[in-house]
Amino acid sequence: RKAKTQQFITKFAKVYTPIVFFLALGLVFLPYFWVENYVFNDWLYRALIFLVISCPCALVISIPLGYFGGIGAASRNGLLFKGSNFLDLMTQVDTVVMDKTGTLTEGVFKVQKIQTNLADKSWFLTAVAALESKSTHPIAQAIVAEAGENINALMVNQVEEISGHGLKGEVDGRQLLVGNSRLLQKFGIAYDATLDKIVETIVLVAVDGQYAGYITIADKIKEDAPEAVAKMRELGIKKLVMLSGDKNSIVQQVAADLKLDEAYGGLLPQDKVSKVEALKAEGRTVAFVGDGINDAPVITLADVGLAMGGLGSDAAIETADVVIQTDQPTKIATAINIGKKTKQIVWQNIGLAFGVKAIVLILGAGGLATMWEAVFADVGVAFLAILNAIRIQRMKF
Repeated sequence: RKAKTQQFITKFAKVYTPIVFFLALGLVFLPYFWVENYVFNDWLYRALIFLVISCPCALVISIPLGYFGGIGAASRNGLLFKGSNFLDLMTQVDTVVMDKTGTLTEGVFKVQKIQTNLADKSWFLTAVAALESKSTHPIAQAIVAEAGENINALMVNQVEEISGHGLKGEVDGRQLLVGNSRLLQKFGIAYDATLDKIVETIVLVAVDGQYAGYITIADKIKEDAPEAVAKMRELGIKKLVMLSGDKNSIVQQVAADLKLDEAYGGLLPQDKVSKVEALKAEGRTVAFVGDGINDAPVITLADVGLAMGGLGSDAAIETADVVIQTDQPTKIATAINIGKKTKQIVWQNIGLAFGVKAIVLILGAGGLATMWEAVFADVGVAFLAILNAIRIQRMKF
């Protein structure tokens, strides 16, 4: 996936080369009609100088190398770009939309409270954990860790993951629903509505069609999240938005702590898609950062999709344009910065190549430049452009 500048230079070289060839022919023969004391060898020499100067090698080599340098610098900083075009797109982003869990918060949850109306309270946790063991979601993994190895004794069958809701399955012959309030509402199961006022993340459980209890989970904001927000502001990001399937009260608290522009909680995957579509309809260039399987559709829709590589699901990583291998939100700002620096270097190379070639071309056509100047305008400029492209590898981000 080449950057537009790269694609343009490749197409330009295909048109430019034959044009230069015919101009060189004209430089050899046309002066015959108006120059007194016309000497064929002199004008042939000028035409050869013209051809050497006009060679597009400096452009064709140095521009892709600038993007390769940017991708290499990104890799050294824990970022995997899947194409040079995404380096360019990162420079155009004015709105960054982020998932909460695993992106701005640790995604390493811990069980805070277990409440059930079942007589066998130990079976309640073990059964829920056995079903949750079939999910890769961080909340599910926290419940599994709390239950320990006891889950291996239970038989789990007919597991179904309902996107944006939770899990449905059979544990030891009993039907379990484990997820958020939308899951229980979907199956028409009544529960205590006051539970919706609990600030922590809450996992509701139904057994055999009846409400059976809940588990509360705690998470915390990543240490570098405030720094990430500040850096993105410095780099010119105009709007920072958080979208989450988590409870709105939790989402608003995190957004307030991080001083984000907008935050929306209680969203289904299709709701996230709608929010991003609305932002794009405003004419914004949107980058979305997420880590879950629910984020894959939004990552695909965004102008640039970024996925957290450590905590991220396979689906999110597969659909992402950029993978953040270290799961640090500050790497979002790093990706934008590398994109900007790469673009600067590429345009410096374009300016250097065209500028030097234009000057030496004029001198060559007038017989004021020798073959040595012509060689410098081609090979020398290409060498300087390569050195300039390598600079990005030494930059600190």
